[in-house]
Amino acid sequence: MNEFKEKLIALLHYPNSSWNHVFEILKKDPTLDSLHPYQSTEQLKMVFPTLGNPSPQPSIESLYPEIIHDQIRQYKTNGITVITYFDKEYPRYLKEIYQPPWALFAKGDLSLLEREPKLAVVGSRQATQYGKNAIRQLFPKLMEQNVLIVSGLARGIDALAHEYAIKYGGRTIGVLAGGLYHIYPKDNLNLAMEMMKTQLVLSEYPPDTKPERWQFPARNRIISGLSRGTFIIEAKRKSGSLITANYAVNEGREVFSLPGSIFNPYSLGTNDLIQQGAKLITRAEDILEEIR
Repeated sequence: MNEFKEKLIALLHYPNSSWNHVFEILKKDPTLDSLHPYQSTEQLKMVFPTLGNPSPQPSIESLYPEIIHDQIRQYKTNGITVITYFDKEYPRYLKEIYQPPWALFAKGDLSLLEREPKLAVVGSRQATQYGKNAIRQLFPKLMEQNVLIVSGLARGIDALAHEYAIKYGGRTIGVLAGGLYHIYPKDNLNLAMEMMKTQLVLSEYPPDTKPERWQFPARNRIISGLSRGTFIIEAKRKSGSLITANYAVNEGREVFSLPGSIFNPYSLGTNDLIQQGAKLITRAEDILEEIR
């Protein structure tokens, strides 16, 4: 690992580090020459005042350099690879989005990052039988055409998308809201562990990061950002899946939507998307002709 990469990764581990803080630091010092890899936050703030307030626990704070060093050293042992924005392995579609992650903490088959085409599939955490049947109907043809499924390892449609991609012999990438050591929800722990062995799981946060509420909508920009198109299978009118669709629209990517009954609350969001210009999907070919 070169010195610049090590410094950038260390920076992401500091308390209160955010996308904007890192951006400001890189703008001021693009080579990070003034940053020592494992200095304390107090020392760091003297050079980069934008980093924000240190942790309210000084005793823990003073240990941060050693803790960070230990954590990064253990990643290789635990099969975790860190791909930064500046590495050639960083996915090219993801580079095009607003605020692309400074790094991806990855566990699994890294070759999946290069595989195309990728399709984001998201939907309600309370998946209905209709949504499940739609996945069963559409996925075999998508898998035949080597479409890789990207989703968020959440309950409902996300988990079903990963499971059926694997079941039908396809490949899939899961994007977590927290770090790789904190799988949420716990119901999907076995699925996540399987994917870390045979597929790929990603996070923009260091592995020991516990998921916070605000990280879930932020994670959605990565799901859509990795993919040529985003397919919404079921969604209420106020749904995180619609956030993913909005990210896709803003990045000029395709948006696909499964139509549903006007009496089903989980189809109101997808029907609204179709009214707003998303492509109505009734068969796999409707997606394939846009993303192949």
